[in-house]
Amino acid sequence: MIRIKKKWEIERMKRAGLIVADVLKLMNDLIRPGVDTRSLDVRAEEMITKSGGVPAFKGYSFPGAPCPFPGSICVSINDEIVHGIPDPNRILMEGDIVSIDVGACFERYFSDAACTYPVGSVSRSRARLLEVTKEALYRAIRTAKAGSTLGDVGYTIEHFVTSQNYGLVRDYAGHGIGRNLHEAPQVLNFGRQGDGIVLKSGFTLAIEPMVITGKNEEVIVLDNGWTVATADHSDAAHFEHTVLITEDGGVILTPWE
Repeated sequence: MIRIKKKWEIERMKRAGLIVADVLKLMNDLIRPGVDTRSLDVRAEEMITKSGGVPAFKGYSFPGAPCPFPGSICVSINDEIVHGIPDPNRILMEGDIVSIDVGACFERYFSDAACTYPVGSVSRSRARLLEVTKEALYRAIRTAKAGSTLGDVGYTIEHFVTSQNYGLVRDYAGHGIGRNLHEAPQVLNFGRQGDGIVLKSGFTLAIEPMVITGKNEEVIVLDNGWTVATADHSDAAHFEHTVLITEDGGVILTPWE
């Protein structure tokens, strides 16, 4: 069941979204060559808790998970797509790209967002990957208005990404969000126009295109049981916003830009 959020619920999600956005802005300031990924996690958790929120990812689990997720953020580098575990021994290097995914809960309501950042000066191919992935996200948000379908949203992402000669991660997707971090519906990054659930004002969705440079769209889960990477080691980027569906399009609840 997909719930239409009430005004007071949206206000709590907005507050959670501002916390998430502030963390991603902080990450933009902190990410540089020589920084370890665990230190980013520590600073993120400090900001979330000082802002009155609760880290949404820390301790998160699901059937089959090897252990609860140990970090407050996911930190995924280069060919890693999502769910990278913060680690004091993982040091960011000049030219890397690093995806930071963060969720926060405020008064029992959630928001979730992600950005991929360049570490120092990156190659033109990596910079272009980030540009295309971010543009796919914003095109999807403009499509996600009342009366459109989930298929319309997925088609928008897929059509743009493939037109730019990039691959898509199809095994992972966006999701509904609100009282829970993950709710119905699943928000695929591919689809056919007119297919799927019709969006209504008051729906809240986490839209999150994951784009890869390789044409092999197979993914693997690393030995830690969490981190998802490209099977061919091609680069990956991930951008995400929590959005409120309205008649005019998706309203961003996680304004990290």
